[in-house]
Amino acid sequence: MIARAYGQELLRLARTSIDRALKGEPPPSLVERPHPDDPSHGVFVTLKIGQDLRGCIGTLSAEEGIPKTVSAFAREAAFRDPRFPPLTPGEWPSVSVEVSVLTPPRLIPPEEVEPGRHGIILELGARRGLLLPQVATEWGFTREQFLAAVSQKAGLPDNAWKLAGAKIYAFEAEVFGEEEGAPPR
Repeated sequence: MIARAYGQELLRLARTSIDRALKGEPPPSLVERPHPDDPSHGVFVTLKIGQDLRGCIGTLSAEEGIPKTVSAFAREAAFRDPRFPPLTPGEWPSVSVEVSVLTPPRLIPPEEVEPGRHGIILELGARRGLLLPQVATEWGFTREQFLAAVSQKAGLPDNAWKLAGAKIYAFEAEVFGEEEGAPPR
């Protein structure tokens, strides 16, 4: 479990990293304070304007440690999410930042997926889709709807999770978020 103070520190780091990028400055220099479980955790940084997604990028393994990964993926979410144009300085005051620290994924049968608790990864052949646990909550998905949505995210038909060879991995996330455009306290 990640301490709330550490989560708030990660939020400040994500916001500072994006703020510096908007000013043409390099990422903040980091003095690594290793967290005991750093390498085993995945990290995602999500940006929203109101309730609308504005960027979300992450990884399943924070090989360089959680702080460096948060700093890098905050910039990726802001400027390189292929679903969105790069974040503009005019949008920045309206953006809320969320950092999700993930547990390692584990293979589970589809009937064990718990929307709201689990994030899921669907793998089928060369295709792969991932949805964070909060997606199911935000959209009010049932288990089947959540599995259909991750199938779509992988670029597959809604029922791909039922097909032979499909693998479902579940993980949990500690989510640290802030109010719209407000730096964490």
